[in-house]
Amino acid sequence: MQRTFEIDPWKIVTHKLDKANKRLQESMTSIGNGYMGMRGMFEEDYSADTHSGIYIGGVWFPDKTVVGWWKNGYPKYFGKVINAVNFDKVNVWLNDQKLDLATTPIKDFELSLDMKTGILTRQFTVDNQETQVRFTIQRFVSVAQKQLFDVSYQVENLGSQPVTIRIVSEINADVSNEDANYDEKFWNVKTKAQTTDSGYLIAETKPNDFGTPQFTVGTQMTHQTDLKAVQTAETEKNVVNTFEGTLANQESSQFEKRVIVVTSRDYDDDATLKAGMEVLSQKVAAQTHQQLVTEQSVEWAKRWAKADVQISGDDAAQQGIRFNLFQLFSTFYGEDKRLNIGPKGFTGEKYGGATYWDTEGFALPLYLSLADQKVSENLLEYRHNQLAGAFHNAREQGLKGALYPMVTFNGIENHNEWEITFEEIHRNGTIAYAIYNYTRYTGDETYLKTKGIDVLTAISRFWADRVHWSKRKGVYMIHGVTGPNEYENNVNNNWYTNLLAQWTLKYTLESLKKVSDKKIADLAISKEEEAQWQDIIHKMYLPEDKKLGIFVQNDCFLDKDLQPVTSIPKDQLPINQHWSWDKILRSPYIKQADVLQGIWYFIDKFPEDVKKRNFDFYEPLTVHESSLSACVHAILAADLRYEQKAVEMYERTARLDLDNYNNDTVDGLHITSMTGSWLAIVQGFAGMRVSGDQLSFKPFLPKKWTAYQFRINFRGRLIEVRVDTTGTKINLLKGQPLKVQLNQEVVALKGGD
Repeated sequence: MQRTFEIDPWKIVTHKLDKANKRLQESMTSIGNGYMGMRGMFEEDYSADTHSGIYIGGVWFPDKTVVGWWKNGYPKYFGKVINAVNFDKVNVWLNDQKLDLATTPIKDFELSLDMKTGILTRQFTVDNQETQVRFTIQRFVSVAQKQLFDVSYQVENLGSQPVTIRIVSEINADVSNEDANYDEKFWNVKTKAQTTDSGYLIAETKPNDFGTPQFTVGTQMTHQTDLKAVQTAETEKNVVNTFEGTLANQESSQFEKRVIVVTSRDYDDDATLKAGMEVLSQKVAAQTHQQLVTEQSVEWAKRWAKADVQISGDDAAQQGIRFNLFQLFSTFYGEDKRLNIGPKGFTGEKYGGATYWDTEGFALPLYLSLADQKVSENLLEYRHNQLAGAFHNAREQGLKGALYPMVTFNGIENHNEWEITFEEIHRNGTIAYAIYNYTRYTGDETYLKTKGIDVLTAISRFWADRVHWSKRKGVYMIHGVTGPNEYENNVNNNWYTNLLAQWTLKYTLESLKKVSDKKIADLAISKEEEAQWQDIIHKMYLPEDKKLGIFVQNDCFLDKDLQPVTSIPKDQLPINQHWSWDKILRSPYIKQADVLQGIWYFIDKFPEDVKKRNFDFYEPLTVHESSLSACVHAILAADLRYEQKAVEMYERTARLDLDNYNNDTVDGLHITSMTGSWLAIVQGFAGMRVSGDQLSFKPFLPKKWTAYQFRINFRGRLIEVRVDTTGTKINLLKGQPLKVQLNQEVVALKGGD
């Protein structure tokens, strides 16, 4: 655990420029608006270690898959997010000395991300014999106007002598990536132009060999300042504007840079892209800086009014949940159904910036409760729109039906590790589970009966072809898989994978009874096929140990040397940074919930004693080195009323990045797992469940807290739940009356109850 920022309920703030952990600070202070985002790097050049990164939603590059030993079925390319044209760049000279916070002496440093408004502020005073100059720098990506980035400088001369100042503002296409192909560059400048105080640059991703689209990005900068614009020479990959002036004692100067960013995802050609960029630039030119800031604050206030979770008695817990919600909504708020939620969002390049199963498994439940229903439907449609790619992925394995990708931008599998790409097929079950989860929560079967059934049928056909019949045992099995616990590869009969295969077939057959005869005909489902699915359902092998009373993670798991995590020396944790992969695979240690993941999905289907035995067996073996692990354990621990463990797991998931639990936040935040803190409170501490049409709660209050409060959308209602030392209060804030179950008692909610 490494805490580098101060505890504050609404801010991520530090008063130390931590040069040893600069990248960590940059990850923590990332900002975004769903359309684009950036790490918290400085605008000015920084000569010490840093990772400057700007990313735009849906803009990526396919790179040739390179492996030492090619296997049939490998994807021909893997996709990766690319570092965008740098439109944030600003450099400053004081008395002809370039500002570089790696070397320039400063004092009174503060770095603060205001989560109420999404505004990042940096303050410091340059402090040397010649100058005493105070800087206040603010930047934001607008949630009111998605294509707008804004950065402003206030510079004040605190010294006794005049100070000359020169500010050089750039759009720079000479950028490179760090992840995958280190230092590789992806942008070719198509056209650019500049005046003395503005400029634009249009760049295109370099050609690729796989027929996927190239992307064009246009950036246009304008400036508002009391400094004088001076002529600046053009360079090959930059447009540059320079501004100069002199500050007398106690005199200050203002400088603001506005950038409009547009892409070929929204425009047909360069001409319309350039015209669109100019229209947007003119629109924001009519607004003052304060109006832009106010817009930003108002829009974030609307989001918080729906989604804020309030915790009393524990500021660290409060900061954690708000930080996670802020970063989630900075990454995705559902406006563009072509986009999904990358595991690192706009905060880094690791994992390629693509879509994982995390969205359906962990993000969808949060967005169902905190956003308009259409947002969750868009997430489901994203997968329906990529069904052709899922068919392609299955064919690559010589199988029928559809296999959804582990990693993708376009529906085609983009991952190149065999044990994950072609063995971690449990993701197919979670795609199906998401349709069930959406339908159950909303009560709306429209999507299920029209598009969802296409997906369910295609996935079911994959499972029916992927299983095999064991003549010796008289059951269906699935061999050669990797479960959610990636610390075991190429295992046979992973309980979670087999469970989801069985459940998907059953849910599909139940759903087919609800669709029209025409849809059945279109799907070409025969009675023989239905009978085959029914046979698999009845005879699927789900490994368990009767003596221990547990479900067995996979064949042979119980033959391992079962020692608890407490037996590992602390200096060898996390094991993925200290042990060989061979040693990890032979160990009994679990990266993330596997059996417990399946129990969480169907938490009300298992008796309490079954949940207890499985939790008590598997949790002590779990190292939680996946960001997706702690929240599942928090929910199940809360369900079993293991309060201390539930709170411990909540704190881990809520502050995973803030406290750098797994020593891996330097390369970006764990965006999709940030849903875990909300899930731990709402499904865990508050015990929220939906069974049939019944919404229920079974809350408890952690001893460290004095109260917690949250709001959820549910079937056209807005409901507020408050749990404190006096009990639980549930208010219906909006919508028709509703009956809910509170601690097994049915309560009728009316407006103001």
